[in-house]
Amino acid sequence: MDRVVTLLAPGGVEQLQVFEQTPQDPGATEIRIRHDAVGINFLDIYHRRGLYPLPAYPAVLGVEGAGVVEAVGREVTDLKAGDRVVYAGAPVGAYAATRLLPAARAIRLPDSVPSQVAAASMLKGLTAYMLLTKTYRVEPGTTLLVHAAAGGLGSILVPWAKHLGATVIGTVSSQEKAELARAYGADHLIVGRNADVVGAVKTLTDNRGVDVAYDGIGGGMLAKSIRAVRPLGVVATIGQAGGPIPPVSVDELRPGKWLTHPSIMAYITDTSSYLAAAEAVVEMLASGIAATIAREYALEEAALAQQFLEEGRAAGSLILVP
Repeated sequence: MDRVVTLLAPGGVEQLQVFEQTPQDPGATEIRIRHDAVGINFLDIYHRRGLYPLPAYPAVLGVEGAGVVEAVGREVTDLKAGDRVVYAGAPVGAYAATRLLPAARAIRLPDSVPSQVAAASMLKGLTAYMLLTKTYRVEPGTTLLVHAAAGGLGSILVPWAKHLGATVIGTVSSQEKAELARAYGADHLIVGRNADVVGAVKTLTDNRGVDVAYDGIGGGMLAKSIRAVRPLGVVATIGQAGGPIPPVSVDELRPGKWLTHPSIMAYITDTSSYLAAAEAVVEMLASGIAATIAREYALEEAALAQQFLEEGRAAGSLILVP
């Protein structure tokens, strides 16, 4: 018997319960994967709270994992038992020792990329790819603002942006996290939850503002991000770790700023987009640009892991190890 973490109903971490399940036989176009590691994301918390409702309950959370193929459906020809794979996106259901997965979502892993690194990095890597190449095409000379630059997404977004030749201004909550973000390659850091983000950005950019800001904080930070962007610049709101995203007046976007709300889950629903992005992410992982693993938890400790992430204490990514 395998273990699975089940969300009984939307709510707090007490709704996460551990059960036993028998490994399932894959359908014609499915595989069964035995996880080596499962990634934890704020998206899981949004699903748990009901902010992004799931189709039905009880449900199994989790949108990324890595491991070994145990069994394949009769119509699956490009994967076999023993292959190492990683995946991200829908359908949810990663908080389990084994799970069924559409074969089209499985991406082969090179031997040089450990499963733990892949599970911690895949969704964040896909998000970084979307933000850096689709939301705003980052290139040499681009100046960007990354909130929570020492967090899970920051640990791959910052070095990938530097790889593309950008100048990165990051925000962090503490000096300890500043050291991490600096190690990731951030050029400038704004430290402290109450720091004057707009003033610091204006000083660092000779009053011009950044070309693009990536805001996963939400709450009152979004207005600051908009003010920190240059005219005709872009603000991407990608999360609300610091509170709900407030209404934004159109006047806030003067003169000619763009506000966008990109969704990585929507972007990778398209199979061709997913495969192209995943190929780029695996290439980055193999080159050493990957999320930093802050902590590992046993599968049964999913509730503890989510609490730790929710409290904003994670400097890097968290993973579950079945």
